[in-house]
Amino acid sequence: MTVDQSLDWVAVSAERLNPDELADWVMRPDCGAIVTFFGTTRTTSTLEHEIIELEYDTDIDLAESRIRRVIAAARERWPQVRAIAIHHRVGTVAVREPAVVVAVSSPHRGEAFAAAQFCIDAVKRTVPMWKREVWQNGSAWSQEAQDILDVGDLEPS
Repeated sequence: MTVDQSLDWVAVSAERLNPDELADWVMRPDCGAIVTFFGTTRTTSTLEHEIIELEYDTDIDLAESRIRRVIAAARERWPQVRAIAIHHRVGTVAVREPAVVVAVSSPHRGEAFAAAQFCIDAVKRTVPMWKREVWQNGSAWSQEAQDILDVGDLEPS
Protein backbone atom coordinates (compact mmCIF):
# COMPACT_ATOMS: atom_id res chain seq x y z
CA MET A 1 0.00 0.00 0.00
CA THR A 2 1.36 3.42 -0.92
CA VAL A 3 0.81 6.07 1.73
CA ASP A 4 0.84 9.77 0.94
CA GLN A 5 3.42 11.03 3.46
CA SER A 6 1.61 14.35 3.62
CA LEU A 7 -1.10 12.48 5.55
CA ASP A 8 1.29 11.69 8.43
CA TRP A 9 2.63 14.27 10.87
CA VAL A 10 5.09 13.03 13.48
CA ALA A 11 6.95 15.22 15.96
CA VAL A 12 8.89 14.70 19.16
CA SER A 13 10.08 17.99 20.61
CA ALA A 14 10.25 20.26 23.64
CA GLU A 15 7.64 22.58 22.06
CA ARG A 16 4.30 22.87 23.84
CA LEU A 17 1.68 20.69 22.13
CA ASN A 18 -1.51 22.12 20.67
CA PRO A 19 -4.27 19.49 20.28
CA ASP A 20 -6.44 21.92 18.27
CA GLU A 21 -3.64 22.38 15.75
CA LEU A 22 -3.40 18.63 15.20
CA ALA A 23 -7.19 18.25 14.94
CA ASP A 24 -7.27 21.03 12.33
CA TRP A 25 -4.38 19.44 10.43
CA VAL A 26 -6.03 15.99 10.14
CA MET A 27 -9.33 17.48 8.97
CA ARG A 28 -10.07 16.43 5.38
CA PRO A 29 -13.13 17.16 3.21
CA ASP A 30 -13.82 13.44 2.69
CA CYS A 31 -13.76 12.66 6.42
CA GLY A 32 -16.73 12.88 8.77
CA ALA A 33 -14.81 11.80 11.87
CA ILE A 34 -11.88 13.28 13.74
CA VAL A 35 -10.73 11.72 16.99
CA THR A 36 -8.19 13.55 19.11
CA PHE A 37 -6.60 12.09 22.22
CA PHE A 38 -4.22 13.94 24.44
CA GLY A 39 -2.54 12.68 27.55
CA THR A 40 -1.80 15.32 30.17
CA THR A 41 0.45 15.46 33.17
CA ARG A 42 -1.57 14.69 36.29
CA THR A 43 -0.77 15.23 39.96
CA THR A 44 -1.12 11.58 41.02
CA SER A 45 1.83 9.22 41.14
CA THR A 46 2.59 5.57 41.75
CA LEU A 47 5.04 6.85 44.38
CA GLU A 48 2.24 8.63 46.30
CA HIS A 49 3.71 12.11 45.84
CA GLU A 50 1.83 15.06 44.42
CA ILE A 51 3.43 15.57 41.02
CA ILE A 52 4.18 19.15 39.96
CA GLU A 53 5.70 18.26 36.57
CA LEU A 54 7.09 15.43 34.48
CA GLU A 55 10.32 15.30 32.54
CA TYR A 56 10.45 13.17 29.39
CA ASP A 57 13.60 11.98 27.69
CA THR A 58 14.24 9.94 24.55
CA ASP A 59 16.37 9.71 21.44
CA ILE A 60 14.25 11.91 19.17
CA ASP A 61 15.22 10.25 15.87
CA LEU A 62 14.50 6.79 17.28
CA ALA A 63 11.21 7.90 18.83
CA GLU A 64 10.01 9.52 15.60
CA SER A 65 10.99 6.44 13.62
CA ARG A 66 9.04 4.22 16.02
CA ILE A 67 6.00 6.51 15.83
CA ARG A 68 6.09 6.29 12.02
CA ARG A 69 5.98 2.50 12.36
CA VAL A 70 2.94 2.82 14.63
CA ILE A 71 1.20 4.94 11.99
CA ALA A 72 2.07 2.41 9.27
CA ALA A 73 0.60 -0.40 11.38
CA ALA A 74 -2.56 1.64 12.01
CA ARG A 75 -2.94 2.22 8.28
CA GLU A 76 -2.62 -1.51 7.59
CA ARG A 77 -5.34 -2.30 10.14
CA TRP A 78 -7.68 0.56 9.16
CA PRO A 79 -7.01 1.46 5.51
CA GLN A 80 -9.96 3.90 5.50
CA VAL A 81 -8.10 6.25 7.85
CA ARG A 82 -6.90 9.40 6.13
CA ALA A 83 -4.62 11.66 8.18
CA ILE A 84 -2.76 10.77 11.38
CA ALA A 85 -0.78 13.15 13.56
CA ILE A 86 1.17 12.02 16.63
CA HIS A 87 3.24 14.46 18.69
CA HIS A 88 5.10 13.76 21.94
CA ARG A 89 6.82 16.20 24.27
CA VAL A 90 10.30 15.85 25.69
CA GLY A 91 11.69 17.96 28.49
CA THR A 92 9.55 19.45 31.24
CA VAL A 93 5.75 19.14 31.03
CA ALA A 94 3.75 20.92 33.75
CA VAL A 95 0.57 19.55 35.31
CA ARG A 96 -2.42 19.85 32.93
CA GLU A 97 -0.20 20.27 29.87
CA PRO A 98 -0.39 17.66 27.09
CA ALA A 99 2.57 15.28 26.94
CA VAL A 100 1.26 13.38 23.90
CA VAL A 101 -1.38 14.10 21.25
CA VAL A 102 -2.87 11.71 18.69
CA ALA A 103 -5.29 12.95 16.03
CA VAL A 104 -6.91 10.72 13.39
CA SER A 105 -9.37 11.43 10.61
CA SER A 106 -11.53 8.93 8.76
CA PRO A 107 -14.73 8.93 6.75
CA HIS A 108 -16.49 7.18 9.68
CA ARG A 109 -16.13 7.30 13.46
CA GLY A 110 -15.54 3.60 14.12
CA GLU A 111 -12.24 3.50 12.26
CA ALA A 112 -11.14 6.86 13.68
CA PHE A 113 -11.77 5.76 17.28
CA ALA A 114 -10.12 2.37 16.79
CA ALA A 115 -7.07 3.78 15.03
CA ALA A 116 -6.61 6.55 17.59
CA GLN A 117 -6.77 4.09 20.49
CA PHE A 118 -4.37 1.74 18.74
CA CYS A 119 -1.95 4.62 18.09
CA ILE A 120 -1.78 5.84 21.70
CA ASP A 121 -1.55 2.30 23.09
CA ALA A 122 1.14 1.38 20.56
CA VAL A 123 3.15 4.54 21.22
CA LYS A 124 3.15 3.74 24.94
CA ARG A 125 4.37 0.16 24.28
CA THR A 126 6.80 0.65 21.37
CA VAL A 127 8.42 4.08 21.70
CA PRO A 128 11.27 4.31 24.23
CA MET A 129 10.33 7.29 26.40
CA TRP A 130 11.65 7.81 29.91
CA LYS A 131 9.60 9.77 32.41
CA ARG A 132 10.83 11.45 35.60
CA GLU A 133 8.18 12.41 38.16
CA VAL A 134 8.95 15.67 39.94
CA TRP A 135 7.39 16.74 43.25
CA GLN A 136 8.15 19.34 45.87
CA ASN A 137 11.72 18.64 47.12
CA GLY A 138 12.24 15.48 45.09
CA SER A 139 12.01 13.46 41.90
CA ALA A 140 12.36 9.91 40.62
CA TRP A 141 12.15 8.02 37.36
CA SER A 142 8.69 6.51 36.92
CA GLN A 143 8.16 3.01 38.24
CA GLU A 144 5.66 2.23 35.44
CA ALA A 145 8.32 0.89 33.06
CA GLN A 146 7.50 -1.95 30.65
CA ASP A 147 9.57 -3.79 28.10
CA ILE A 148 9.65 -1.92 24.79
CA LEU A 149 7.99 -3.99 22.08
CA ASP A 150 8.26 -3.89 18.31
CA VAL A 151 5.00 -2.71 16.76
CA GLY A 152 4.76 -6.07 14.95
CA ASP A 153 4.65 -7.84 18.32
CA LEU A 154 1.49 -6.06 19.48
CA GLU A 155 -1.68 -8.09 19.77
CA PRO A 156 -4.20 -7.49 16.97
CA SER A 157 -7.17 -5.35 18.02
